[in-house]
Amino acid sequence: MNNSSLHSDVLIIGSGIAGLFAALKIAPYANVILVTKKDRNESNTNYAQGGIASVISKDDSFDKHIQDTLIAGAGLCNEKMVRIMVEEGPSRIKDLMDIGTHFSEHEGRLDLALEGGHSKPRIVHAKDLTGKEIESALVTIVNSLKNIRVIENTIAIDLITEHNIENLRSSALQSRTCWGAYVLDAKSGSVIKISSSATILATGGLGQVYQHTTNPRIATGDGIAMAYRAGARIANMEFIQFHPTSLYSHSKDFLGEQSFLISEAVRGFGGKLLTRNGIEFMSKYDERKELAPRDIVARAIDSELKKSGEEFVYLDITHKNIDEVKNHFPNIYNHCLNLGIDIARQPIPVVPAAHYSCGGVIVDEYSRTSLNGLYACGEVAMTGVHGANRLASNSLLEAVVFANRAALNLKPFLTEQEVVFPDIPDWDDSGTLTAEENVLITHNLKEVKTTMWDYVSIVRSNQRLERAAKRIYIISDEVEDFYKRTKVFPELLELRNLIACAHIIIKSATLRKESRGLHYTLDYPHLAPKAEDSVLQNINP
Repeated sequence: MNNSSLHSDVLIIGSGIAGLFAALKIAPYANVILVTKKDRNESNTNYAQGGIASVISKDDSFDKHIQDTLIAGAGLCNEKMVRIMVEEGPSRIKDLMDIGTHFSEHEGRLDLALEGGHSKPRIVHAKDLTGKEIESALVTIVNSLKNIRVIENTIAIDLITEHNIENLRSSALQSRTCWGAYVLDAKSGSVIKISSSATILATGGLGQVYQHTTNPRIATGDGIAMAYRAGARIANMEFIQFHPTSLYSHSKDFLGEQSFLISEAVRGFGGKLLTRNGIEFMSKYDERKELAPRDIVARAIDSELKKSGEEFVYLDITHKNIDEVKNHFPNIYNHCLNLGIDIARQPIPVVPAAHYSCGGVIVDEYSRTSLNGLYACGEVAMTGVHGANRLASNSLLEAVVFANRAALNLKPFLTEQEVVFPDIPDWDDSGTLTAEENVLITHNLKEVKTTMWDYVSIVRSNQRLERAAKRIYIISDEVEDFYKRTKVFPELLELRNLIACAHIIIKSATLRKESRGLHYTLDYPHLAPKAEDSVLQNINP
């Protein structure tokens, strides 16, 4: 990339389903630059096995889906936003089918699966590779549109707001504006200033802040960290969903290997959770057994592991028909078989892993954040639809519905008012050094991951959170000093973002003096009388 600066009507940061769908909807009326860290297929969307929830069947209803979502959210969902998501869902499913997404069918109709927490079968899927199928269709059409320029292997460094411009730094936080972002071309090492009338964060999740995660390497919380540094309002970051059943592996790469996810649909299909002694245990924790919401299942497994001292439990579907197992879960079957596990004949060793962040950058019904010109959609955003716990397969639905709403709002935003750009400075790294060794990065990354896993994962306490806060503060100091003295490179930027996310999660968890949904603390095991969001904002961006 030779340009030191670029300009576009809209800058989209991230190439998962939210970013691609937004680009698709915006392209008819505006120019789009979409930047993505890796190749455009590497995202949480691409690893979403289960499916996308939507009311399709005549036996189902919007009210039933809304109620299931509210129940899972443990009193913290924004009902207005839930209703928007549910009622607009079928139209967005149609959009996906219209662009070439091939969902699984049965007797000429969409094959609707049942997952934990849902009262009716409503999971539209493409066998067990739904995310990959949706992503493939979106990538194909986005590549064909002239108004969209996709720039790969590019990592955003920071959003451009008043805090980057010397004579505007003292402006009031409530009137802050985003005019794009500084991004790093990972191949050339050059930093590009991209100015834009509007910017959409679609950067996905932050699973890599934990030692065990189902998220890909790129899920380092970049959007949340950048938005926080810029002064955007963030909420409910303590609610990290741990997928109860990731494939257990003896060898884990501390620096970012993702755990292989054993889909929620396997339990919906009739899979049983067993101790290593072969004893079923879910009936002790919830009458819904394996179909209980994920937080209950994850805590149940965590409890059994702590009692037994074992490293994993089993998920068993050997009692099901072999051909049906292979047909329903071909990807899971083949992946496990390559590791020597025939899931039709052997139980699957599983362990919980960080999977999804229910909190994020606060947005309204049109995906607008608290910064003018900055939107967010997908996992990086906090729409309020997930509350304290995400209902299975609502995430892809939320992504397409609110990406579409961002596009609807952006059209009048871009045409009815002129965005006035200040004199935005180029990136200045004069006086900095090129880092010659990365031992600080690898060491601190390991420490962040183990600290968060040991103290801020499935079960928490005041003491654990206090210990975590002290360690993260020390690491943050070291890395920020390193950041100021060296030229930026991807691993440093990702570590800096993970540290910011760790700080936000710990701070949010400390603020919540109750146990609700995904946040369980030994010191406050009961619900507070009133359900409230935990809101954070960096007041000195």
